[in-house]
Amino acid sequence: MASILANLPPAPLIHHKPQPLLTAVGTFSVSTPKERGNRLAVVVKATGESSDSSTSLSIVKSVQNVWDKSEDRLAIIGLGFAGVVALWASANLVTAIDKLPLLPSALEFIGILFSAWFTYRYLLFKPDREELFQSIKKSISDILGQ
Repeated sequence: MASILANLPPAPLIHHKPQPLLTAVGTFSVSTPKERGNRLAVVVKATGESSDSSTSLSIVKSVQNVWDKSEDRLAIIGLGFAGVVALWASANLVTAIDKLPLLPSALEFIGILFSAWFTYRYLLFKPDREELFQSIKKSISDILGQ
């Protein structure tokens, strides 16, 4: 992956004479942070075909397929709205719990204890790790109905 970093002077609001927007690579100068206050930083990256764009395209296509195949679009809109409301409500609930004086510290302590127990129970020894992997695979197969 190739990348270019360039600092361009700020564009004036009124152009009195035509000026080239880009100059030769050899004329770019390195400036200190104090000099960068009135400059525009541009980063250009050249990459080949990326799997990120194909992944995002496949997600968009799958959502479009679900939307096109659905007979009850009002229910899908309702589920989407309910998801947004649930996300908003859970964020407000976490904020409200965080404002209580003693509860966040107690929950943090419980989280530390549970993490230590989980590490000891499932991650420390090899037979326990294999048991955890089998349990995860069984749960995935149950969810997917296989």
